[in-house]
This record gives sequence, C-alpha cells and structure tokens, in this order.
Amino acid sequence: MRTDSRPLTSSRVGIFGKGGSGKSTVTVLLARALRKRGYEVCVLDADSTNVGLHRAFGLEDSPDSLVEYFGGMVFSGGAVTCPVDDPTPLPEAEIAIEDLPSRFVARSRDGIWLVAAGKMGDRGPGAGCDGPMAKIARDLRLHLKHGECVTLLDFKAGFEDSARGVLVGLDQAVVVVDPTSAAVQMAINMSDLVHRIQDGDPPATAHLENPDLVAAARSLYRQARIQRVLVVLNRVELESSRHLTELLARRDLHPAARIHLDPSISTSWLMGDRLETQQAQKDVQDLVDALEMRSQTPRHRPLEVPVHPALTY
Repeated sequence: MRTDSRPLTSSRVGIFGKGGSGKSTVTVLLARALRKRGYEVCVLDADSTNVGLHRAFGLEDSPDSLVEYFGGMVFSGGAVTCPVDDPTPLPEAEIAIEDLPSRFVARSRDGIWLVAAGKMGDRGPGAGCDGPMAKIARDLRLHLKHGECVTLLDFKAGFEDSARGVLVGLDQAVVVVDPTSAAVQMAINMSDLVHRIQDGDPPATAHLENPDLVAAARSLYRQARIQRVLVVLNRVELESSRHLTELLARRDLHPAARIHLDPSISTSWLMGDRLETQQAQKDVQDLVDALEMRSQTPRHRPLEVPVHPALTY
C-alpha cells in the first residue's frame, strides 16, 4: 500500500539486458536518483552469476544469500523451488527490511538498502540451476516497518529469468540497450513478451502434471500488473544513439533515457570501486521521469515518452 504521494512508492522495477549492456550500472544510477528524489530504495541483486554490485554502492561486503534465509535450494534439500517446476508462491516472502537478520542486508552511505538472492559460484556439482533465485526475485516483497520502498531488481544477463516468469512480479521493466544488434533484439523480445502477458496469453504448463500447479501458474499470470517496457540506451555517442533510436522505432520502442559513454564507469567496475559519474547520474534523471509518468498511466493505454530537449540530436 502506498503511504505518500510519490508515484513509484511500493513499486518493483526490474532491470534487464544482455551481457555487458550495463544493467548493473543503470541499477546503481537509478537507485541513487530515486533516493535523491526522496524515495526509500531497496536493490535486490537477482543476478546469480555476476559479482561486485555491492562495491559499486561503496559497500565492502555483499549481504548473504536470501536463498539461505528462505531455507536453501531444493536441489540441495532446501525449501526454495524453481518457478518453472513449481510456480506456487514463495511462503512468507513479504518482509520488513528491518526484520531481516543483519547478515542478509546492507545499507550504503546513500541510504540505499541492498539484499542478494544468491550466487551460483559456491553451489557445487549438480546444483547448476538458479531457478530458486528467480523465484525469490519474482515473489519477494520488501517494505519498511513505517513505510514503503521502491525495489529495483538487477537481473542476470539474457532472457532466461523473463521466461521463468519474473515479469509477473514486477510493475515496470527496464531494458538496457548498448550499441549492439543483440541488445536491440532483446528489447524487442521483452516488449513482445510483456504485451502477450497483458493480452492474457497463458504460460507454458504442458510439463506440469499436477493440475494445482497449472492453476497456480495461470493465476500468477492473470494477476500480473506489468506495464510496457522502458528502454534505456547506454554507452552511446551521437551516431550510435541515432542508429539505435531508428532501429527501436521500427517496433514502436522509444528510449526513455540515453546514458552517454563514460570510460570511467568501466574502470570503476574493473577496480571494484564505488561508482562515481556525474554525467551519467544526470542522464538517468530522464529514466526516473519516465518511470514516474508510466506509474500514473493506466495499463494498456499507449504512452509516448517525451524526449528531453537536451537529448535531441
């Protein structure tokens, strides 16, 4: 339930992109921009393979895996199942951040909360499916004891988590597009998938023999409140921005923001330093504007995101 007039309060926003597109960078920049606008912000590190997000926030250590908090992965005898095999909701997944044991949560000097679904690197032989992390990302609902927060979810590279159904647990999705054709295609695929969910296409359930599981999967998709996909161009210069904008426009996709190329960002990730970039932090303000505008727009109503005059080439 929203407790103030800020339009994104209690929203869950997923950040997606192909490998190397810069989705974690956008997650950090967006979290700080939201915080400066007065939101309480929690970031869920839902990337099971990439490491280092905590360092970009200036944190020395990453919080422990929420997979362990919820009882471990089913593949190791635990309680957290894969949403493809078992679409039923994760029990007791609505949590006040302050109630989490301290080892499962961290807070940056910006006042941003960070939790982590889990990583695959230490799971051992035969435990190579990260579906349980996707279920946590789909179902976890975080809030504060005396208020609500915006939750940003940094997903792993590619389309797999989307195909597992994480979109049904989101209010909005952001796809980060770098100057590659693969990134453009991912934005198109994501937009198409969201439209199919909105149009009521049922999920794939032919592999489920239990009719209760089929019913659970279909119920989740019927209740989905995901809106259209927002696209962010990242690491762009004048010419690449023009080309990407033209390619996306052919599928009625229009960039909500453009983050310009900044070599210092790559250096920060390489060295494991806190991410510091003034221009990119300014660029991401347009994404916040678009997210706030979209959150006030009824689902299915077409919305054209205006291009900021400073970004018109």
